Amino acid sequence: MTGTPTPSQPVAPAQPAPAGQPAGKPENDDRWNKAVRDIMGGPVIISILAVVLALIVGAILIAATDPEVQKAAGYFFARPGDTFKAIWDSVSSAYVSMFQGAIYNFRRPSFAAGIRPLTETLTFATPLIVSGLGVALAFRVGLFNIGGQGQILIAAAASAWVGFSWNLPPVIHLVLAVVAGIAGGAIWAGIVGVLKARTGAHEVIVTIMLNYIAFYLISYMLRTQGLLQAPGSNNPKAPPIHANAVFPPLFGEQYNLTWAFVVVIAATVFVWWLINRSSLGFRFRAVGENPNAARVAGINVKNIYLYAMLIAGGLVGIAGASQALGVFPQGISSGVDAGIGFDAITVALLGRSRPWGVFIAGLLFGALKAGGYTIQAANDIPIDIVLVVQSLIVLFVAAPPLVRAIFRLPTPGSTPRRQRPIVTKEVAAK
Repeated sequence: MTGTPTPSQPVAPAQPAPAGQPAGKPENDDRWNKAVRDIMGGPVIISILAVVLALIVGAILIAATDPEVQKAAGYFFARPGDTFKAIWDSVSSAYVSMFQGAIYNFRRPSFAAGIRPLTETLTFATPLIVSGLGVALAFRVGLFNIGGQGQILIAAAASAWVGFSWNLPPVIHLVLAVVAGIAGGAIWAGIVGVLKARTGAHEVIVTIMLNYIAFYLISYMLRTQGLLQAPGSNNPKAPPIHANAVFPPLFGEQYNLTWAFVVVIAATVFVWWLINRSSLGFRFRAVGENPNAARVAGINVKNIYLYAMLIAGGLVGIAGASQALGVFPQGISSGVDAGIGFDAITVALLGRSRPWGVFIAGLLFGALKAGGYTIQAANDIPIDIVLVVQSLIVLFVAAPPLVRAIFRLPTPGSTPRRQRPIVTKEVAAK
């Protein structure tokens, strides 16, 4: 028959499958499988699952510390359903209260009143995001900036001084006060950059010492007439900020959210452009990956360290300005930093030192802060539980292999282990 091969017509041998690819399996399937493995084991999924794990552990702690759960557990073997119901009521009530305190409160009579918790979350997130950007930028250059507390204190003092001692038109006064805060934070962080570049001093030690110096310096200035202390007052507190230098409310007087949040969004866009689209950002990333190779390539590593700390300090300075001009317009005190400088490290780690990742991480921690107070007020749960959840998020984010092991996730870039075929004795004999 036509088409039937004859001995004189040799049959072309089948093409062997590419090395490492099973026969008959399309190459596109391997590409899709590799992409799925990279996504499932990537940093974004790891960060999300770290938050989920922290919330699960937080639920266990909430249930364990609830008096009703403890009471029901006393007769668990007699009526186990009571214990499970008490656990569910305790955990669900706590997390519902957190949602109502951080996102939306359905019990409020109007939408404008119900959305107020979301504005509180954005208010808490405002300084966290921008200070986290300052820490993340330093991370990208290979520097560990833990001097956020000192930079916020100096920036807040500079903004407050311009805010209460000058009398300028509304917009000009606010802009100059914010610029003063940026300059204060940049100068304080620039000291670290200079010492790192010129003497090789370790930035961790220098930033820790500068935190103490800034705290006691600002405390002294707040207790001294003629410096930052309010005239005629014995309290360690600065005078109120002039109305022209206060951040105006973003959505009206009924909300605490101010235009500082818009400044933070602009700062996030700027950092994204700086790192991913500018030549200076390329040099930042090159030095962060390998300073020795960057030096061989002709990059002045010492100058890069200085530029990075100046910009990082300026970003943290925006947080100090937002605290002085938006949160404490009645006058700053030595506690104006509110622990934001150290929380910024957590935000930068959770955001993987990426600008928009830091932005989302700041929103998450702002929600935890806003919702934590509601949990404490509505359910009599210690606010320390929320702090434990924050700490667990950092723990899980810092240990990706642990998260991958718990959820059995693949490692990005790895290939799946191929099972060896089972060969029976009969087949082996043949």
